[in-house]
Amino acid sequence: MACDTSIKAREERVAITNSQNNENIEIKKDKKMSSSMVQRQMPEFKMEAFNAKTGHYTTVSNEDYKGKWAVVCFYPADFTFVCPTEIAAMNAHYDQFQKLGVEILAISTDTKFSHKRFVETEPLLEGLQLTIGADTTTTVSEDFGVLIEEEGMALRGRFLFNPEGVCVAQEVQAPMVGRNVNEFLRQVQAWQHATTTGEVCPAGWRPGKKTLPVNTDVEQMTGRVGDYVTIEEILS
Repeated sequence: MACDTSIKAREERVAITNSQNNENIEIKKDKKMSSSMVQRQMPEFKMEAFNAKTGHYTTVSNEDYKGKWAVVCFYPADFTFVCPTEIAAMNAHYDQFQKLGVEILAISTDTKFSHKRFVETEPLLEGLQLTIGADTTTTVSEDFGVLIEEEGMALRGRFLFNPEGVCVAQEVQAPMVGRNVNEFLRQVQAWQHATTTGEVCPAGWRPGKKTLPVNTDVEQMTGRVGDYVTIEEILS
């Protein structure tokens, strides 16, 4: 599944108890997309991990990220093909995320031993500074809504949490296409700016571009956003 080139609809099985004879009747139906994590608190978790920066095993939990901007980034599996490109891309921007006060936790359902070997053998991961959580019970992936139950793997799920522990952005993809770390970095900058100023950021906003001052001019702006920013400015 981690490198499959086809997308299959996910299914779920719901057990309904027959009250007369106390037997479970299993019903198979199409699985709907999991509810969004956005505007929800970070789920509680605790798991073993491999800290690539120190080269040692460790333990991580949601408590480690309280009061911080944090990204929790799931990937399907070690020793696959798209996954190391994503991890390496995040790592290439590690210093920028650190300057923004953002902590990064990567997670897959592999063991901490697999993570260590993966980091040591994959050339793209040389110099990796990230910590990789080992969700071997799949509980964390399930709590974040990205578990592919029949595969025991996670979808490509990326979640941004503010210092209050609330998810403000998420991106979930099927396994065969990697995510864009540059776009994610832009989102972090936009969310931090909006949180600090109370302004809102139009599509494609980057530092230095116009924001929308709804915190001071909301009545004048209603129905007149084009008086504040043009489509050319948005797309520039």
